[in-house]
Amino acid sequence: MNEELTNRMLVVVEVTTARPDRPAYHAKVQVLNSRVVAEAKAAGWSVTRVAAADVTPADLSRLTADADALVIVGGEDITPSYYGGTTGYEGETAHFATADEGQISLVQRALALGTPLLGICRGLQIINVALGGTLVQHIDDGIHKNTDVPIDQILSTHDVTLAAGSTLAWSLGRVDISVQSAHHQIVDRLGAGLLAAAHAPDGLIEALEHESAPIVGVQWHPEAPDSPVDQLSLLLAGLTAQHDARVRVEAPITSALAA
Repeated sequence: MNEELTNRMLVVVEVTTARPDRPAYHAKVQVLNSRVVAEAKAAGWSVTRVAAADVTPADLSRLTADADALVIVGGEDITPSYYGGTTGYEGETAHFATADEGQISLVQRALALGTPLLGICRGLQIINVALGGTLVQHIDDGIHKNTDVPIDQILSTHDVTLAAGSTLAWSLGRVDISVQSAHHQIVDRLGAGLLAAAHAPDGLIEALEHESAPIVGVQWHPEAPDSPVDQLSLLLAGLTAQHDARVRVEAPITSALAA
């Protein structure tokens, strides 16, 4: 087997490694992010974990330069100036502009290079903003987030319908799924080249994917402990398939150039 197919490097990009002012929230985020790392390792990936707020955007680019695939995980709201929004909105969280800048650049580079990319929750929103899209800054929580509960109960379970023929439907093997989410912002205007790949029962976009590049984002949390048991593994398997397909296409071209 091609060595590149057996030595895949995945970089999991989170927001920050420290939230001393919000220990309960930070602990919850760490549980979720650690599950992504563990599942990816179990699937055969060599995994590196990087916090985008803890390094400069230039260093983030350098640290992820050799990645065969990327996962941008959840966290705080994106700084509104990156999508033409303003501060002072309902439910506003802390912002990490350095992380926003670095992660946006990663999406743009992934698009240019054809690097497989999965965005989870905030990661979906980063994908959309990086490609020129906008966000609805606050929604009535409805089915998307439990309110006035301890952090361990914040995830809400609801149904999602995937677009038939979408990459996500192919990866998950069905169009009707159950998910867990905890978000108060959603996609407004789609970024360039992005398609809505799933909707919640209230009609809000729950996933997106690029029309030609291997870029997918889900607004829910497949890495949550109570999510359907195979959901995260199937999404990671989709990244593997996208990477392997890319290597198989590029290998003959590289061989021909070398000859």
